[in-house]
Amino acid sequence: MAVKYRDQRDRMLNMPAGKLIAQLSVPTVISMLVSGVYNLGDTFFVGKLGTSASGAVGIVFSYMAILQAFGFMCGQGSGALVAQNLGAGRRREASVIGSTGFFIDFLIGAVLEVVTLVFLSPLSALLGSTETIRPYAMDYMFWIAVAAPFLTTSLLLNNILRYEGYASLAMIGLMAGGLLNLAGDPLFMFVFGMGISGAGLSTALSQIISFAILLSMFLRGRTQTQLSLNNVALRAPVIGNILKVGFPSLTRQGMGSFSTMMLNRSTRLYGDAAVAAMSIVGRITMLTFTVVIGIGQGFQPVAAFNFGAKKYGRLRQAYHWTILFQEILLIVFVAVCLAFSGQLIGVFRDDAQVIAIGTPALRYALAAQLTQAFVVATNMLYQSTGRAAGATFMSMLRSGIVFIPVLLILRTSLGLPGIQIAQPAADVLSFAVTIPFAVAYFRKFTEDEA
Repeated sequence: MAVKYRDQRDRMLNMPAGKLIAQLSVPTVISMLVSGVYNLGDTFFVGKLGTSASGAVGIVFSYMAILQAFGFMCGQGSGALVAQNLGAGRRREASVIGSTGFFIDFLIGAVLEVVTLVFLSPLSALLGSTETIRPYAMDYMFWIAVAAPFLTTSLLLNNILRYEGYASLAMIGLMAGGLLNLAGDPLFMFVFGMGISGAGLSTALSQIISFAILLSMFLRGRTQTQLSLNNVALRAPVIGNILKVGFPSLTRQGMGSFSTMMLNRSTRLYGDAAVAAMSIVGRITMLTFTVVIGIGQGFQPVAAFNFGAKKYGRLRQAYHWTILFQEILLIVFVAVCLAFSGQLIGVFRDDAQVIAIGTPALRYALAAQLTQAFVVATNMLYQSTGRAAGATFMSMLRSGIVFIPVLLILRTSLGLPGIQIAQPAADVLSFAVTIPFAVAYFRKFTEDEA
């Protein structure tokens, strides 16, 4: 085990940065694309039930973003600290952080499950359901809530695996769950006649199975971090450090959920077709955005390890490679989706009104995403190296600090067209605001010897 640890640490600190990021990014991008595809699978199969059911997918998507916000908070916080400790040669501390994060994350998921089941109806209304969408949203959301502890904790396990440099192991767990969900949707919805509840049940089961697969990696000794109740340290410094480093992820995901809720509530004024159209646009753009996120997540363990080892010149080199890889792949994906934007909307809901609203919104959103490689890489750089305040601020830009006032202004002045361009406008503005953060960060580190 000690030899394995030394070999892995040497790989993270000395392999050429571009090659290492490519190795770590490929399985992460694949797993995220599979996750994105199975989210689109939900949208596709639920769309067979009608426009109101399609709208419910967008409502539940914002609820899942809340669960993911807490899962990523503990996962990113634990993962970054695990990698920093492994980079500095402190394996025992890494296991304490991983075990403590696991305990906290599962507990948070259990609390969210109970709260959701008690307030299911008002929560679905708060998230933006119309009266016709609400019954579908409640049926779908019930099963997601049941699986909440497993969903949140799966994200922690996935992040620790990635931060240790075992992106391929993390990919196995996510892909297994995603493929099972794709198979389960038509089985439960149509063969067993469960309708939209079947889509929710399929998603819940896939999350539980994914959790079991990821946990088995730790229990079978495939990792450097050892998860154990004996390693749980419910002490303020340990918990506080995990939550501080992970807080940018909570704000990023939380703001994403809040912005989706505001988008749903703004869009419902224009009917179920508008809610369904913007929901489909959100799912498609999330698929292209997974390329940026996936490569960024391949960069995070490299950043954390080398920051822990004080190899700052290598850290900067890895950052530049990350942006280059992100931008190249993003251009390819965006170009393909732009070429078939109208057809893509129609695949998920063959409704003339939905297509008319969704097509221009999708085109605007895809074009603006080309600015986000730089934003995501800089945000992840700050978070992975413990600069929580800057990372938190940047994580709130795209879906919060910039998006919310832009949405309110454009909705009031332009109506539905304003809603369609709100997120693209926020993307461009968040890019401009992020530039000084990148310049300021590397001004402090010139070379490894600095």
